[in-house]
Amino acid sequence: MTDTGVTIERGDEYIVFYKGGPYDGRTDTRISTDGSWDSEVTVLVALDGKETQVVYDTPAAHKVGEQVQVTYTWDAADGEPLEDLDERRD
Repeated sequence: MTDTGVTIERGDEYIVFYKGGPYDGRTDTRISTDGSWDSEVTVLVALDGKETQVVYDTPAAHKVGEQVQVTYTWDAADGEPLEDLDERRD
């Protein structure tokens, strides 16, 4: 889902906001390679020494001044499962 009227050009930077999951509240800067933002972002998360790929999708874009900001929401079903806190061994 994207807001109408928000556009970027190839080579433009945009700010990514992560919502939910282990990256909740973090930000990132990305560069458009094709005149749009990514439809999903996969990040590698290290939890207690184990690496897990986590998927964020459903981008929602808006513009603040001249800066494009895109919020991605955690998609627990598409990423690798996170280890249950009760099953972790210290």
